[in-house]
Amino acid sequence: MKTCFLLTALTFIGCWGCRRVETIHAQRKELIETVYASGKIVSGEEYSLAALCTGKIVHKWVRDGDTVHKGQLLYEVSAEDVRRRADAAAGTYAITESDLSGGGPRLKNLELALQNAGIRLRNDSLVYFRWKQLWSENIGTKNNLDNCRMNYETAQNEKRIAEQQYQVALNELRVTRNNAWAQLGTAAKELEEYSIRSDRDGIVYQTFKEVGEAVRLNEDVALMGNGRRPEIRLAVDQQDIGRIVPGLRVLVQADAAGSRVYTARVSRVYPVMNETDQTFRVDAEFADGVAPAFIHSSVEANIIIRRKAGCLVLPRSALAAPDSVRIGERGRWKMVRVETGISTLDDVEILSGIDELTAVRPPEKTGQP
Repeated sequence: MKTCFLLTALTFIGCWGCRRVETIHAQRKELIETVYASGKIVSGEEYSLAALCTGKIVHKWVRDGDTVHKGQLLYEVSAEDVRRRADAAAGTYAITESDLSGGGPRLKNLELALQNAGIRLRNDSLVYFRWKQLWSENIGTKNNLDNCRMNYETAQNEKRIAEQQYQVALNELRVTRNNAWAQLGTAAKELEEYSIRSDRDGIVYQTFKEVGEAVRLNEDVALMGNGRRPEIRLAVDQQDIGRIVPGLRVLVQADAAGSRVYTARVSRVYPVMNETDQTFRVDAEFADGVAPAFIHSSVEANIIIRRKAGCLVLPRSALAAPDSVRIGERGRWKMVRVETGISTLDDVEILSGIDELTAVRPPEKTGQP
């Protein structure tokens, strides 16, 4: 929808055929063609901070309007289950680490069993090889030699079994320790998610949760922004969007600022239409850093498409038809065709057909003689 800045035309009361007739003349003025848009003020880099967990709010550390820094704690969410898992993983890790470092009974017992198996193997080996030497000298009996060999082989097997048992226990402890460490790390990461923090410097514009309230995964808990450069988010009718380009000047009036008019520039035009109201989003930035202090305040804006000085202008109400006016000539009124240019809500540019000296008779109002 186009809007305009009000222009005033000269009005004359003349006598035509002994009847007072109101006439006007076109004037040379500057015309400003604009596109109307409405919207709201948003914070720079505005976003909604969402929870990464499910639980109950147990602490709230900020209030609406607080300035926060990156990493600052905003909310704490109950996390008893996660803490229990973390404590269990920490306990398991401590025990297995103690066992692996030699402080636990499991590996100690297996080490002793392995040492005893080694001692027995050495003894049985000495006995066997001594009897074997004696047997080679035809001393002793075959039965004694066989018993010594059997004891020696049994000791070898027992030592291998003790080594295997020790290695299996060692591997199991290492796996258990590594799993406990991984579980501890996972639990610690989960616990971090139960502490909701700001991910950048900025302002908490609005909080959505209070202590005792439940929060769900991915539910918004706060509205955040950088607080430095408010922006204007406008909705432009689809019939006008083709005329909007970045850099156009925008005159903005905010409900929260009364009658004050702010200057801005179009910064971005979005290509996708909102099918609900058939408008396109256009963003604008305030000029010179001057902007209202409140975000989400409603605004009305005029986007200046072009300015043209020295236009021959008539009020739109003076047109008898979209392309015709009634003028006086040789004592009579007649309709003449005019070529129009820039058109606003109140005024229209006349390109040809009349000039400043032409007396134009506006259409008669209802009830006028």
